[in-house]
Amino acid sequence: MKNIFNSLYRQDYLAGYEAGLDPFVFANAMMNNEAFNFGFLSGRQDYESMNGRIIDGIPERIVTKKILEDFLLAGLLGLSVDTDYYSTNQLNVLAKWYQSGIEKYDPNESNYLLDLMEDYGIEMSEKFYF
Repeated sequence: MKNIFNSLYRQDYLAGYEAGLDPFVFANAMMNNEAFNFGFLSGRQDYESMNGRIIDGIPERIVTKKILEDFLLAGLLGLSVDTDYYSTNQLNVLAKWYQSGIEKYDPNESNYLLDLMEDYGIEMSEKFYF
């Protein structure tokens, strides 16, 4: 990887990274640009670490960093989550994030949050799904 502090290189790298996160963009779409190619490979590695290898198929639901953070927060607050339509590989990744949240779970935090939400007139159903 060259100079990531060079703004042009960084722009090409980030464009490649974004393309790599998209499971419908394939390697033949890669540009003749070193920064883009490095970014693409990095993005593809991140995608496959969360969703499994593309060669094994594209799952119905795509796991993103935001979804991982949501599962961590759900575990932290002791909330139930919707795991329908995730592949086995994805469920393994999501379970690690949820478990990490559970390890830090403080029942009082949920009560504080619910009290705060009640103060602002926000109602929550018994089950909460992401």
